[in-house]
Amino acid sequence: MNSIIGRSMKLAYLMTVSVLALGITVHAEITAAQVVNNQHLSKVDKSNPLWKQTLTKPELMKFKPEDKYYWDLETNVGKMSFKLFTETAPMHVTSTIYLTELGFYDDVIFHRVITSFMAQGGDPTGTGRGGPGYKYDGEFSQDVSHDRPGLLSMANAGPGTDGSQFFITFIPTQYLDGKHTIFGSMVSGQKTLDALESRGSRSGRPTAPLKIIKASIRRELSE
Repeated sequence: MNSIIGRSMKLAYLMTVSVLALGITVHAEITAAQVVNNQHLSKVDKSNPLWKQTLTKPELMKFKPEDKYYWDLETNVGKMSFKLFTETAPMHVTSTIYLTELGFYDDVIFHRVITSFMAQGGDPTGTGRGGPGYKYDGEFSQDVSHDRPGLLSMANAGPGTDGSQFFITFIPTQYLDGKHTIFGSMVSGQKTLDALESRGSRSGRPTAPLKIIKASIRRELSE
């Protein structure tokens, strides 16, 4: 336990130094929830070819309202950045941070892209039927709606089946409210989103390969 906590604190320190090197002031404080998540990270055996499908659900992180978390996606058609909704979808943000820090989303494809609707990815098998090995409930709030393009929302197969598959809206889709959890909104990358849509089809099968090259989490933490 002590060695795990020590490694976690070292990671937090290195993150702070790296951000300061970019000229950004941030005060990083490792929380108990982050220590728990790092315990999960340390137990993942990536030598197992099925590790992305056999993960354990992370503990819910505690987020301060003033802290901001961003999900940055580098894809083969460009980059996008999303602000994550920690207040209305804390479990979804927790899972996204956890999976991203594991490298789960790296090299995962967008397997379903429907023109004038959305782009869907996050399945480690690339089939549309896979997930991380755990499931959890949706988080719904009247404060957010599928009312614009560029929203991050969680795909599912019904109540209690949220996992790792997500979609990004191309248009408003309010009829999905109460069925799919919105957990972020695009803050940059419209050209990339347009490029994703241009490679979509009515059937949902992409007309050209589309994948996430690298996913990362960017934090703006308060004191």
